Amino acid sequence: MKHLLPCLLTALLPWGATADAARPYVNDKKAPENRKDLESIQNALTQVLDKARLATVCIELGEGSGSGVLVSEDGLVLTAAHVAGGINKDLTVVLEDGRKFKAVSLGVVADTDAAMVRITDKEKFPCIEIERENTTLLGDWVFALGHSGGYDKQRGSVVRLGRLVRMTENTIQSDCTLIGGDSGGPLFNLQGELIGIHSRVGVWMGIDMHVPIPVFLKNWEGLLKGEFIGEGPFVKKPEKGQGFLGVATEACKDGGLTVTKVGKDTPAAKADLKDGDILLKLNGTVLTTREQLQDLLKEMTEGDPLEFDALRAGQPLTFKLKLGAR
Repeated sequence: MKHLLPCLLTALLPWGATADAARPYVNDKKAPENRKDLESIQNALTQVLDKARLATVCIELGEGSGSGVLVSEDGLVLTAAHVAGGINKDLTVVLEDGRKFKAVSLGVVADTDAAMVRITDKEKFPCIEIERENTTLLGDWVFALGHSGGYDKQRGSVVRLGRLVRMTENTIQSDCTLIGGDSGGPLFNLQGELIGIHSRVGVWMGIDMHVPIPVFLKNWEGLLKGEFIGEGPFVKKPEKGQGFLGVATEACKDGGLTVTKVGKDTPAAKADLKDGDILLKLNGTVLTTREQLQDLLKEMTEGDPLEFDALRAGQPLTFKLKLGAR
């Protein structure tokens, strides 16, 4: 990942600041004028589409799904904050070929709908290039990819061609036609470079909003660190004390806390905690009273990781889990 950052951070130039010789000439025409112009668009798209589709993923969270795009071989994914669902969320990433991988959400920018996701399974993944020179201009031809309506292996990701119709610092707008399930997916220029992530789709048919790549670059370090950045409508900031474990305990005379009840379908139950287990430590802190455990949990929130050192029938065990939501 370290080798990727210097290249990405060079992109912090004004959006659309310069033109480039590599730009397809049709970008500078008000509309295609002849067959040659149409074939130029078609040829540019077909040259980069296969690579772009391989890097476009479906992201599953609970019963819902959205899209995203791989930007590094070690599994870094860019998507929308409302698709990631917040920070430290357990997700499933589905590749174009149907393979599924475990993933976790990193940071989010709540007011612009940007998010990062990391695939935790070890693999060398297909990825795409980020547009680093800021040569994309208003009116340029672009194409959108996404898993419209959810993942479909036979169909694959869906491509839509269009043009940029509006550009601001925090939002770009295209006339590509997107629907539910496309959110979080990539927007490319005709050179196959990533220029944006789908944010608000399907509200007005054919008019869709995207998060420009400079928003990600500006917040790159915070996103990698799993920070909750900004306040806005796209994702709710987690509140301390709202995490849910699902156990009842009482102090044990020999130290630690004895589990007296484990709620059904709770994070504790899913981690295989059982009645009679003795909890000795939580994230390295020695446990002595039920009230102390409650105080520790009050400083945490949904999605926070827990590690219990415990005993079961005298045998040492370690339980790892994440707090659920109340």
